[in-house]
Amino acid sequence: MSEVTAEMIERGRRADPKTAAHRRKLSVKVRAAREKLTSTGTGHRAFDVELLRLFAQSHKSSAPGVILMMLTIAGMSCLWAALSSVLVWLALVTMGLALTYSFADRFLRIPVNEVKVAVWRRIFVLGETLQGMVWGLIIIMLTGSHDANVLTFVLFVLLLLAAMTALIAATVPMAVYCGLAPITLSVVLFMYLKHSFETMPLTLLAAGAQMYFVVLANRIYRTSLDTLSFQSEKDALIGELEQAKANSDEARRRAEEANLAKSRFLATMSHELRTPLNAILGFSEVMQNELFGKHVVNVYKEYSADIHSSGHHLLKLINEILDLSRVEAGRLELREESVSLAHIVDDCRHLLNLRAVQRDISVTESIEPSLPHLWADERALRQVTLNLLSNAIKFTPQGGAVRVKVGWTKPGGIYLSIRDNGPGIPEDEIPIVMSAFGRGSLAQKNAEEGSGLGLPIVKGLVELHGGMFILRSKLREGTEVVVVMPPERVMNALPKLDAGVPTRRGARAAA
Repeated sequence: MSEVTAEMIERGRRADPKTAAHRRKLSVKVRAAREKLTSTGTGHRAFDVELLRLFAQSHKSSAPGVILMMLTIAGMSCLWAALSSVLVWLALVTMGLALTYSFADRFLRIPVNEVKVAVWRRIFVLGETLQGMVWGLIIIMLTGSHDANVLTFVLFVLLLLAAMTALIAATVPMAVYCGLAPITLSVVLFMYLKHSFETMPLTLLAAGAQMYFVVLANRIYRTSLDTLSFQSEKDALIGELEQAKANSDEARRRAEEANLAKSRFLATMSHELRTPLNAILGFSEVMQNELFGKHVVNVYKEYSADIHSSGHHLLKLINEILDLSRVEAGRLELREESVSLAHIVDDCRHLLNLRAVQRDISVTESIEPSLPHLWADERALRQVTLNLLSNAIKFTPQGGAVRVKVGWTKPGGIYLSIRDNGPGIPEDEIPIVMSAFGRGSLAQKNAEEGSGLGLPIVKGLVELHGGMFILRSKLREGTEVVVVMPPERVMNALPKLDAGVPTRRGARAAA
């Protein structure tokens, strides 16, 4: 067994500094995520920064496509405008694009905690407005042309620019409005300069398209907000899970250290208590048997007997507590060998027969013949049988009956069933009697002796063998306890069939 050091006990009283620091970081992370989730709109700085970062990333990633479109428009404009005008317009658009790209690149290089949201939002809105204005200058370059195809080309270009602005700048709504305003004014101005009746449907179509792009930009903005909200919710959930895991690890560490301390305490107290108990039992037995002469006062002999019986009771209680602690800690080593469950049951019945006869209780056995041996711990099986049988005799009223059965189960295991016709246990008290130091109302009412450790020890010993423990009880009908040993414990799981031997009958009792 591991030694419990002073450092371990001190750590159990005070949190580890590294663990405490980690838990504080997790708490900050969870609190920040919850603040994001509880904020409305863009009222939280983290959301605003993320929206601006999406804006900047969209401009950087779309730059190659915008440059290709800009060159294509400039090349086609050469069909209707002078080359010098096209080059001036191309230079202005390039400057506007370079300015916006530089803003986006610079913003993405700034640490998140150093971002000034209001300042950068104004910068992006201003940049988008300037870019919309330089794009709209295309009408000045192409207004002088009287070709009918110019109208279609200009409308197509301006609507394409409006769609591009709505998609790229959607995460900053004000930038969308300011970027679309110059383009919309350019469309209206171009139609006005042409002042042709045929342009009226196209003007209405362009105006409707601008409204659609605004609605589309708002939808994208809301979707981006929802995405950030879901991301924050996921971060909060992960943070809470990590925090719960940290708490669980801390609780497990404390439990392990407490278990070590308990095991050390029990081992120490076992030695410290058993040594004086042996002296008490020995000297009280000497005085009880009057080995050095008779007592002058006979009451001393009675006192000696009381001391001796009380010492035995205390020693039994200490042994039960130690057995239960070993079982719970998984440190009880089974000394497995070939044992006969039928023989153990018969021995235990003979051992407790005198107690049953004194209370006029009949104990009957029903053991299937030719049962094979089990690979198990004989001492453990004997303790299980004695505890269960003594409980049945203890709680069966005078003149009652206890029935013991040993037989086969359907899967090929072996079961032990002990049933009495006592008062039974209420259904809500079964978990109580199965817990350590738990005693039912009947035991308390009748002031029956017992520590309440018998059934938990039995259940632990059975489960150490890989078996199953079943407790069934009904008020005013009695109690049945079934211990089922698994087929892998049976040394000869397929006994020889004999026509003269009855078929297996025990499966129903263990079902």
